[in-house]
Amino acid sequence: MTPPLLEARGLNKRFGAVVAAADLQVDLAAGERVSLIGSNGAGKTTLVNMITGYLKPDEGQILLEGRDITPLAPRAITRLGVARSFQIPQLCGDLTVLDNMLVANACHDPGLSFWKPARRAETIARAEALLERFRLQEHRHRRGAELPGGVRKLLDIAMALSAEPRLLLLDEPTSGVAAEEKFPMMDTIMGGLADAHMTVLFVEHDMDIVERYASRVIAFYAGRIIADGAPGEALASADVRRYVTGELIAE
Repeated sequence: MTPPLLEARGLNKRFGAVVAAADLQVDLAAGERVSLIGSNGAGKTTLVNMITGYLKPDEGQILLEGRDITPLAPRAITRLGVARSFQIPQLCGDLTVLDNMLVANACHDPGLSFWKPARRAETIARAEALLERFRLQEHRHRRGAELPGGVRKLLDIAMALSAEPRLLLLDEPTSGVAAEEKFPMMDTIMGGLADAHMTVLFVEHDMDIVERYASRVIAFYAGRIIADGAPGEALASADVRRYVTGELIAE
């Protein structure tokens, strides 16, 4: 049996009296498309932040291909093949789209190749290829601060891919995007990732998006996992219908 790409074992995290993670046990296999669902404060982003090193669990362990990454800093975890985008895109507003990509490439290159004339053409070509994958070429000379919300999200994801990750975490990729733009945007995201051999874990509140794009759903409530399975199975769970989608009213 192929070992999991990522294993979370017995993760616990509290913020005062608030339980953000309660004995979480999660395995992610290579190539999966997994959606995390749950109401605000359920623990989804806490798990993402612990995997990427922005938060440390109070207890428990996170393994990447068997290696314990729990104590590592975010940058060290990124170098091992874990990247993320943010709910609020982390862009340089005064730089163009292309320059944002070049900075991202430089951050993930130990030699900061962007600043080496001998490798500048290579670095630009790499950035341009990612812009092409996410249909951002027409915006390449626009400043980050001028971009519409959906374009900012796509650029943030493209920048995360500069690290060539094996695991990509997306924190609410469609939040703040107009309803009629959500499916085209997710088509662009998943199309851009189609040829990338990586596991994708994305936090999402829109169940139509979850059903269409996830191969597996992990549902959270009060820091606990209440369902884990194929979309149809997980979304049909009584606990998910009661605590996540609100289809059942708790007695």
